[in-house]
Amino acid sequence: MPGYLFHVGGNAMCAHSAQVNHSSTNTRVKVSSQQVAIQQVPIKPGEYTVTGCGFQVPTPAGSKPQPCVSVTWTNLASRVKVMGQPVVLQDSTGQCWSGEQILQGAPTITTTQTRVKGI
Repeated sequence: MPGYLFHVGGNAMCAHSAQVNHSSTNTRVKVSSQQVAIQQVPIKPGEYTVTGCGFQVPTPAGSKPQPCVSVTWTNLASRVKVMGQPVVLQDSTGQCWSGEQILQGAPTITTTQTRVKGI
C-alpha cells in the first residue's frame, strides 16, 4: 500500500504516548525541507529513541519502571530507497522496546508531510 514518506519533522509516539525521536543518516533526500526517515538495514541501534515513556509493570513488591527506549520499523517501503536503505512510510508498522529488550507494543506515526507518497 502506498503511504506518505515519514520525515525527521514528523511525529511518532510509542505505545504509551511518549515521543519517538529520530535522526536520519540520510543526507540526500528531503521532503518539506527535512530529511526523509530511513531504517538502516541491518538495524542501527539508537536510530529511533523514545523519551518520556512512563510505562510500568506490576511486581509483587510494587511497580517497576519499564519505559520504551527504542523503536524499530518494519513493513517499510519496498520500492523507495534512499542511499540503498528503505524509507519509513506513514503506514509502516514497528515495535517499541524496553531497555531490557522486551517488546512493549507498536508505535504510531501521528503526523507526516502530505505531498510525497511511496510504495
